[in-house]
Amino acid sequence: MELLIITGRTVFLYFVILLIFRLMGKREIGELSILDLVVFVMIAEMAVLAIEDPKDPFIHTILPMGVLMVIQMGLAYWSLKNQKVRELIDGKPSVIIDHGKINEEEMKKQRYNFNDLILQLREKNIKNVADVEFAILEPSGKLSVFEKEKQSKKKQKEESLNLPFIIDGIIQEEHLARENKTNLWLRQELRRLGYKDIKEISYCSYDDGVFYIDLKDS
Repeated sequence: MELLIITGRTVFLYFVILLIFRLMGKREIGELSILDLVVFVMIAEMAVLAIEDPKDPFIHTILPMGVLMVIQMGLAYWSLKNQKVRELIDGKPSVIIDHGKINEEEMKKQRYNFNDLILQLREKNIKNVADVEFAILEPSGKLSVFEKEKQSKKKQKEESLNLPFIIDGIIQEEHLARENKTNLWLRQELRRLGYKDIKEISYCSYDDGVFYIDLKDS
């Protein structure tokens, strides 16, 4: 009888956890934030305890799972509306290689060593660090790599990370500074293009003299 109860609980919790994860949204395992990982681990632990102790009332497991789901969904929604909350929860990308120069200070901050760097470069079939123009350590732990373009000396140009200048109506001053642009320059260019209110812009990037601008949904 006890084995039957354990089997029933296992099947039921399987579908409950599947439903919870679907409600929390689609994300790849490698793209999980710290918040996602903590919630997933806690839910899994609760499920194990509920299966191991068939005498424990189901409500003692389902209720905490529901609370965690609500917390996770609430913070995820809040992070969509607030960039500072998003950075607090998910973290910010870190530039590890900048214009071919390894940023050792940033590596120390992220507790990221040269073995990690070389390993992740090899995974992308890059044998020589000298071939890398930019390497960005994403909040998920993945390394995004941009190789140097092989251009003739006559047509050499400085590569750009094409970082967004505006996100959710907020000007990214750090990104402007990296591209040697100013807040005043950005506002003047946008005004020239007919965009007077920065807060109405959800996303704005600039590459090779061309703006990409997406307005917020009304």
